[in-house]
Amino acid sequence: MHFDLKHTDSQSKARAGEFHTDHGVIETPIFMPVGTQGTVKGVHQQELREEIEAQIILGNTYHLYMRPGMEVIEAAGGLHQFMNWERPILTDSGGYQVYSLSNSNKITEDGVKFQSHIDGSYHFFTPEKAIDIQRSIGADIIMAFDECTPYPCDYKYAKKSIHMTHRWLKRCFDRMDQTEPLYGHQQALFPIVQGSVYKDLRLESAEAIASHDAIGNAIGGLSVGEPEEELYAMTDLVANVLPTEKPRYLMGVGTPANILECISLGIDMFDCVMPSRNARHGMLFTSEGIINIKNQKWEKDFSPLDPNGITGADQVYSKAYLRHLMKSQEALGMQIATIHNLGFYLWLVKTAREKILAGEFTSWKNYMMPKLRNRL
Repeated sequence: MHFDLKHTDSQSKARAGEFHTDHGVIETPIFMPVGTQGTVKGVHQQELREEIEAQIILGNTYHLYMRPGMEVIEAAGGLHQFMNWERPILTDSGGYQVYSLSNSNKITEDGVKFQSHIDGSYHFFTPEKAIDIQRSIGADIIMAFDECTPYPCDYKYAKKSIHMTHRWLKRCFDRMDQTEPLYGHQQALFPIVQGSVYKDLRLESAEAIASHDAIGNAIGGLSVGEPEEELYAMTDLVANVLPTEKPRYLMGVGTPANILECISLGIDMFDCVMPSRNARHGMLFTSEGIINIKNQKWEKDFSPLDPNGITGADQVYSKAYLRHLMKSQEALGMQIATIHNLGFYLWLVKTAREKILAGEFTSWKNYMMPKLRNRL
């Protein structure tokens, strides 16, 4: 498993690369649709492959551990087999859900005790257990167990947290060394930079993470409510420290404008629930701006969802028809909107890659940014 950096933009830090895994090559920059429970909500795997053209998707360690459980996933031969997805998968460590979904959790040096959001049962995640679960799931890229601090976060707490995250990281790497993949393909562990919005803590964490010489590195703890300028400042700071020859993954980001800006700062990989979650509520992202498809102005608009016909859905369904489905609460409406939004996000990063390779990224980005923020 390795990363080949193909080209860097001359006017920014935008990069085009190839990340090679046993389940295929991922062309970066890339957006990864979120498939929390072994499914990208409302979308068939065939549509993910053929229409959205997803190269890699995410699974969630916490949710898959809760349901269906590791016994079922191992019996199926891993998540790839279980969900019939032959391309790469990334799993997060479950840490974020442990902190955000559980009403009562207790963090200690050993790990985190928490209650299930399903039945209230108690569980205990350690760095070692997070690795073991992700070995069982069988993702190509697995994430280190860390603490994602909230925003705002007290400086002293953030400092204490990154030091524990770094100690947990060593335990994650040790567990990786002590265990083997279960399904015959390689797995790469990505460590995660934390430090809230404190410059010195982010630098300290980035240097600690870079010292492990991992196959790739992630930036966490952003897009958690901080101002947009802090997101960009911390991303820029950390990207300058993380090694150029390794892929950089910015976790949980974000809007189309966020993604283009962070590509220009040197980020290679993104994920976010926004395109699929917002789609289910009628918000569409297009190459001309953002649409609330439930608004009456679209009632008799029979034009395509996106004027540039980016996805198959754009070429088949009109705004008026999708508005009718959404107002009628038809499941098909949510499905069409989700396919459209994910297809748009994949179009955006694919086009960004093409523009980087052609030496036209910065001018194209400057042209696109006002459009992406436009409310239609």
